[in-house]
Amino acid sequence: MRLWVKISLVTILALFITSGISGAVVIYHSALYNREKTIENYEQQVKATAYALGKELENTDLESYSQVAVNSFFNFMIKKFGASQYILIEKGQVVCNLTPFEFVDPDFGRWNQSEVYSAIQKNAMQYVLIAGKAVPVSGKADFSLILVQDISYLYEEIREQILFSIAVLAGAALAAAGLVFFFMKRILKPLHELQQAAKDISEGHLARRADVNAKDEIGAMAENFNHMAEQIENQVMELASVSEQRRQMLGSLTHELKTPMTSIIGYADTLLFVKLKKEQRQCALKHIHEECRRLERLSSKLMSLMGLYENDSILLEEVSIKELFEQAAELEAYHLKEKGIQLKVSCNMKSKKVDRDLFISLLINLIDNGIKASRKGDVIWLEGTENRIVVRDQGCGISKEEISQVREAFYMVDKSRSRKDGGCGLGLALCDKIAALHNARLLIESELGKGTSVSIIF
Repeated sequence: MRLWVKISLVTILALFITSGISGAVVIYHSALYNREKTIENYEQQVKATAYALGKELENTDLESYSQVAVNSFFNFMIKKFGASQYILIEKGQVVCNLTPFEFVDPDFGRWNQSEVYSAIQKNAMQYVLIAGKAVPVSGKADFSLILVQDISYLYEEIREQILFSIAVLAGAALAAAGLVFFFMKRILKPLHELQQAAKDISEGHLARRADVNAKDEIGAMAENFNHMAEQIENQVMELASVSEQRRQMLGSLTHELKTPMTSIIGYADTLLFVKLKKEQRQCALKHIHEECRRLERLSSKLMSLMGLYENDSILLEEVSIKELFEQAAELEAYHLKEKGIQLKVSCNMKSKKVDRDLFISLLINLIDNGIKASRKGDVIWLEGTENRIVVRDQGCGISKEEISQVREAFYMVDKSRSRKDGGCGLGLALCDKIAALHNARLLIESELGKGTSVSIIF
């Protein structure tokens, strides 16, 4: 059962109970008041009639009348004051009774008092009021006047009032039920929106928010809910970002380790299978040692670059660009020779403040991309001017549609060739990061079939 239905039913039940009790109390006191007022009216009537009858009896010499004449006189007087209502008693004996009721075994002492005594008797479905008092007659026999009145109409009115009140209460309860259901559903509608929003978020729609504009407690709860949902979305995005950074870091490590490992393997093969002079062996071992040390430094810097650690290992210092060109050319010599591609280097650039390892990695990445795009016998140019370094090849080129995408992580222009060559689509994305670290930007210009030019602009 829905919450708004439960609250509505409880509210209606509470209204019905309180209205019923209050209605019953009002009806009870109203009926009691009406009965007391009716009895009071009849008692006043008995007093007035008894007084008037007493005056008549005082002015009449009943002793000179015969019994028949006395009875006729009593009948006349009772008819005069109300034939169908009164009974006249003399010394405990009924002397005149023109009512439709029979007075059985009267208790004369009860009715022979100066104040009116009244009682209500129930006969079957009939209610009868009996009210009587002594007739004030000086020097005469003891007379009592008793009023006998059918007051069933009073109880019938009470019953009708009860039925009417029940009907009104039932109608009011139905109307209240409809209003309570309507307003309760509207009031609690924001809770349904909150429930739906929570369900959508649990199904993965993290951008979902509860559209609640109420200015009450529900509105405050919705605002807190939306704040919580925003925090959850931010945390999930942060986790996704960390996960993506780790993925890029692993890809970057794999990508960047390839060139030093190629160089190490080349020199190791030379040491294993070629007879070299002592100086040549020392030189090869020196290169292997330098490349291993560079690998160690490069792995730390790459992790810093990907944001997994602090950038403490990244050190910017004045370095000769010409020296970096020569080092990059030397490291790529084995790869270039293996592919049959020529590298032409020219540098008119002065020294720059760079991180040596990362910048060499940047140059090697660009040269390596040129090697992958070139054919045997092609030429790659590495040129340095006043504030620009250009790596230009004669390779297959890149379409205009893809130039804007090549710097995205894991994007590969020729996926089949890149995977065959061991690529993972991180080269230019990593180059972009390294360039930004050195306050530079990459400019890529290319034309299909004519080659590609990548510029590092400081």
